[in-house]
Amino acid sequence: MKVGFVTLGCDKNTVDTERYLAELTDCGGEYTATLGDADVIIVNTCGFIDAAKKESIDAMIDAARYKSEGSCQAVVGVGCMVERHKEELINALPEVDLFLGASESGRLAQELAKLGIVVGDPVTLHPGVRVYTGDLPHVRYLKISEGCDHGCAFCAIPLMRGRHRSFSLGELVNEAQLLELHGTREVNLVAQDLAHYGRDRRDGVRLPELLESLVAETSIPWIRMLYLYSQGITPRLLEVVARENRILPYLDMPMQHAADDVLARMRRPERKRTIRERVVRFRDAVPGVAIRTTCIVGFPGETESDFEELLEFLEEITFDRVGAFTYSPQEGTVAAAMVDDVPDAIKRERLERLTELQRSITAERYDARLGTTSQVIVDRLAGNGGALARLPWQADDIDGITFIGEPLTPGSIAAVKVEEVVDDYDFRASVIRVEARTALVRNRTRVLPLVAQTAGSYGR
Repeated sequence: MKVGFVTLGCDKNTVDTERYLAELTDCGGEYTATLGDADVIIVNTCGFIDAAKKESIDAMIDAARYKSEGSCQAVVGVGCMVERHKEELINALPEVDLFLGASESGRLAQELAKLGIVVGDPVTLHPGVRVYTGDLPHVRYLKISEGCDHGCAFCAIPLMRGRHRSFSLGELVNEAQLLELHGTREVNLVAQDLAHYGRDRRDGVRLPELLESLVAETSIPWIRMLYLYSQGITPRLLEVVARENRILPYLDMPMQHAADDVLARMRRPERKRTIRERVVRFRDAVPGVAIRTTCIVGFPGETESDFEELLEFLEEITFDRVGAFTYSPQEGTVAAAMVDDVPDAIKRERLERLTELQRSITAERYDARLGTTSQVIVDRLAGNGGALARLPWQADDIDGITFIGEPLTPGSIAAVKVEEVVDDYDFRASVIRVEARTALVRNRTRVLPLVAQTAGSYGR
């Protein structure tokens, strides 16, 4: 049985896809990147905003075509959108054979067995592991918690993922060690809010302690933090990030807006003053840090004055990168009961203005890095005899690439001089030296449950 995947949405879905594949691998499944060859196609959906929902529906419809044009016997929709809209999807998409929400992830093999596609005993065969499907085996994601306790008015994530649950320190260190043994050179920590890690466990272990443990018990050279609310920028966290050079000087800090009235209606925990203070504090503690944020334009009640205040704040703070999107109401959220009083045309116009402003800010930030020396991690060889790499301020798949002139092995880390900005968002750099690989940590405190070609997820 060959299994194909279409993974949409955030990096947490990437981790979930690896878990789904592991479940099917234990029942004789074999991953294929060619959907036309797949016996089963699984679409891991996103339901965060309307555009993501449309993309998920389109992907399931496209996958269903392989039942007549390829080898496909069944199409399965899983994940966040299915969690919220399962009954609607069943009625609207009869060509999809099975729907399982995020809370039903452990039932995939069992349900396919009922359809006669999976053979064997999926309950006893599944050991709870992840199987990698991407094209950069040296870059992996480590999900440190699930769900969210924030009550943001616009967000349906708690309705799709449930309450916040932190995974234990021992599980996460073991998982990181397994990732390292399978070639990981950059691990990206992901959660709805990394700063909430450990609050529910009451064992005194929080994000700083997790970071210290990952540094002490692995040799993974690049550790990156994604999705950290500004409230979580504590003196203890800053001390750890500033001290440990393997924790990248990079912060993905979702802000959403800068006008206090809009932040209050969004039910965000921050205000403009606190965002400013924490950004300044991070930059003072970690010189050269790159900070990425996200913004929503057109939230109910957003006036032209509110939007101008957001633009002025972006000019003041000068984030390295900003991801922006227009507001769309999501069923079941607090904001869905508000009057969506910003016309779509104005939402689009504001998005264009913000994007254009941030383009110039990013250009200034990037120009300031020219002539500096830094590390890069090599992702893949290029056709011109060089390679495509990333600098510490370039997260996988969202922050551009760096061109280097030497064909270094993917996963290599090299010291470079940053020489040129290419097409606004990319760089060109020259190699100074290739860094030696650090030997694996030998004084591990935990036994590793090894499975060929996999990395543990411990049933999550």
